[in-house]
Amino acid sequence: MPDISSAAANQSAPADLISFLKAIPDGRYRRGVRYPQWFLLLVAVLGILSGCRSSRDLEAFAKRHRDALNQALGLNFKRWPSDATFLYLFNKAHLQEFGEVLQAWMISQIPGGAEGLDQLVCDGKALRGSAVETEDGNHRFVAQVTVYARALGVALAQKTYDTHESSERTALKELLSTLELNGVLIQADALHTTQAFFDGAWSRGPTSSSP
Repeated sequence: MPDISSAAANQSAPADLISFLKAIPDGRYRRGVRYPQWFLLLVAVLGILSGCRSSRDLEAFAKRHRDALNQALGLNFKRWPSDATFLYLFNKAHLQEFGEVLQAWMISQIPGGAEGLDQLVCDGKALRGSAVETEDGNHRFVAQVTVYARALGVALAQKTYDTHESSERTALKELLSTLELNGVLIQADALHTTQAFFDGAWSRGPTSSSP
């Protein structure tokens, strides 16, 4: 978790998304950069929440809302970011840190911050249309595990995996290892309770689980 996570737990820290996005290191080359990274990430977040599914959709979204974004953010961009700008951003951005920062921002919206995160709901789903038959007659597919915060009703973390290479238990362990779980109730499917979820005494392990 980036240093911003400690700020998320601090009640006096800024809780606006832009402050969190500015904490992400810019992975782009400085030459030719026209738009700050935080702005492009913000447009991407807003665009995806509005139904954008491609870089061209994000370009159209930025074009349609250029004036409103300039006014709301105190900017003066004469042009909107192109689809190539977004593609370059996603190729160079520290996407893992982006996910961690977004998670920290969402936790900051909970009254009490991380201390108010008392219940997590875990769920795994197969991605539609991803199943393929293997040579031995079995099937492999792409699945996704999601951890939801009951206090917010939103997903805090997600992980996608190939069932031929990993499992839901392994993916969920990796997700939960990014969170402080002392005193947190974890609700998960029964498959996670058939054996000890974490081996040995580990302070970051869950304190409870239910089928």
